[in-house]
Amino acid sequence: MPDPASTPPTHGGTAPAALAEALGRVLEPARLHVNEPLAPYTTFRIGGPADVLYDATTADDLATAISTAKSLNIPWFVLGLGANIVVGDRGVRGLVIRNQAKGHRLDADGTLWTESGAVVQDLVLETVRAGFSGLEHYIGIPSTIGGALWQNLHFLSPAPERERTMFISEVFASCDILREEGDRRVVDADYIQFGYDDTVFHHRRDVVLSATFRLTPGDPAALHRILQENLSWRGSRHPWLQVHPSAGSIFKKIEGVGAGRLIDQCGLKGYRVGDAQISHIHANILVNLGHATAADVRALIAHAQATVREKFGHELEPEVGFIGEF
Repeated sequence: MPDPASTPPTHGGTAPAALAEALGRVLEPARLHVNEPLAPYTTFRIGGPADVLYDATTADDLATAISTAKSLNIPWFVLGLGANIVVGDRGVRGLVIRNQAKGHRLDADGTLWTESGAVVQDLVLETVRAGFSGLEHYIGIPSTIGGALWQNLHFLSPAPERERTMFISEVFASCDILREEGDRRVVDADYIQFGYDDTVFHHRRDVVLSATFRLTPGDPAALHRILQENLSWRGSRHPWLQVHPSAGSIFKKIEGVGAGRLIDQCGLKGYRVGDAQISHIHANILVNLGHATAADVRALIAHAQATVREKFGHELEPEVGFIGEF
């Protein structure tokens, strides 16, 4: 009799191989991967297997994969760069669609059209080299365009003043979405309802397929200075993902107080559960020291919440998404 812990997970009694077979009647079978570990596809490097992982390489692929999963009543999740999430140790049931739709076009007037799987940093570098301003503020932030619109990506305005927050909504024009009802529609900012770390995508299962931005001419020398200053600023305040993988900020912002400041004042920098540790550099970031599990992360989050609640009476609310089974 097999060890239950090693038995492949199922959805509704359907084995992953059978799910892949059903999906493969519509989607390209060669791009369907059964029991695929998700840890390598996340910035935290944590997470069990997806029943089925599919690589969507165009916006149409992405829409078709979602529609197919819906028609077969298979749970689905769209994965970008895997930042801001913690994937459970038992993995994700159903279909995980890895958004690899990276097609884009930069016109002479500064109009940028891009599919939602394009990596923001790649677009930053391309637009800066072409002499267009608008995306340079977001250098070094791990995100796809889809993720950037989902959270209204933001960063401080250029040094030395850094007097305000810059939002990607400021250069947004429109996007093509697959709505949760199943229809495709081009929508503008009024539909998306951009807020601070909030958009309509937090409240509806709409998915961004592609987006258009309006950039403005800029001096390449000045733009490169912003890139260098922002990378330096982030590097001095955030652990390096290449050395200490993380999911970014763990807890939501507490206006006027700061979640990280509260955790720091509790003396929790460096505190660890297993290989999950509260960063010595930024108390609102948990890092993976090498072999952290999702269970380690959940336990460390709970400890930080309980400690801050007991000492200050504040409730720390997680900002990251918890995906799959824990």
